[in-house]
Amino acid sequence: MLKTLRNLIFLAVLLAVAAGGGFYLWVSSPLNLVRSPLEFDIEPGSSLRSVARQLNEAGIAIDPRVFVLLGKLSSAETSLKAGSYVIESGSTARDLLAKLTRGDVTQSDLAFIEGWTFRQMRDRLDAHPDLRHDARGLSDAELLRRIGAPESAAEGLFFPDTYTFARRSSDIDVLARAYRTMQRRLAREWEGRASGLPYRSPYEALIMASIVEKETGRDSDRPLISAVFVNRLRQGMPLQTDPTVIYGLGDRFDGNLRRRDLTSDTPFNTYTRSGLPPTPIALPGLAALHATLHPANSRALYFVARGDGSSVFSETLDAHNTAVARYQKGKTR
Repeated sequence: MLKTLRNLIFLAVLLAVAAGGGFYLWVSSPLNLVRSPLEFDIEPGSSLRSVARQLNEAGIAIDPRVFVLLGKLSSAETSLKAGSYVIESGSTARDLLAKLTRGDVTQSDLAFIEGWTFRQMRDRLDAHPDLRHDARGLSDAELLRRIGAPESAAEGLFFPDTYTFARRSSDIDVLARAYRTMQRRLAREWEGRASGLPYRSPYEALIMASIVEKETGRDSDRPLISAVFVNRLRQGMPLQTDPTVIYGLGDRFDGNLRRRDLTSDTPFNTYTRSGLPPTPIALPGLAALHATLHPANSRALYFVARGDGSSVFSETLDAHNTAVARYQKGKTR
């Protein structure tokens, strides 16, 4: 009886050693992949078992029971991170689990361009193949609520930049990042602003920065264009800037701004209404924000485009008319 028990114990030890050796060999051996590199996705909230299933479905040959055991032994049950991943031939189960617990996801990016409208931003978000489109179909008001923005209009609230994100991230998260970035940038510029500016709040400065962004053809002209609008606001003159009129026309604008458009009143027509328009008209970049809050020391009240991206600035209407005759002769609005 004692001999039989010893034999059973010995057999059990042999089996345990064999199983341990087999387990070690499995976790240390290269995984079989249907192709290399292989992209796969892990859904949010996945358990070890469901991750094993998703890996098999993606084309990674693993034994779910052994993978679950490896995860438990590695205390990885609560550390798995959702997202999109890439694995290459030669990777082991141990490598794979480490990748999933680190959250070593593949990255994508999306650029928002200076001067874009919020509609253009949303179109780009909706078309991006690597985003989860949670914002699609939401109204602007609901979207602002989702990102925690107190403003009532979305235009101009997002900082134009290139944003990197893990694939399958929510488009709402990307927008929230762009919103927070604009808030930080605007607050910093507002804090260091020049004295005596005619803006009562950072939001008014943001409105003006969007106009400066749309009016600028050459970077060096931004502070001078900002100065022109500051001088006009101080004197109570209408801003008379074409980009606001175009924005107010919306879908009615066909690419040709006509004289009748300048007299057709909208909340954004700065020919028929004095002061700032009610909201920004585009995404201002950092250079436009800075120029708006640090205008050039100039008494200019007028400017006209030369046609090469630069502008001519004038202090008097007569000088401005001369510049218009020289650079805009024969052109119609």
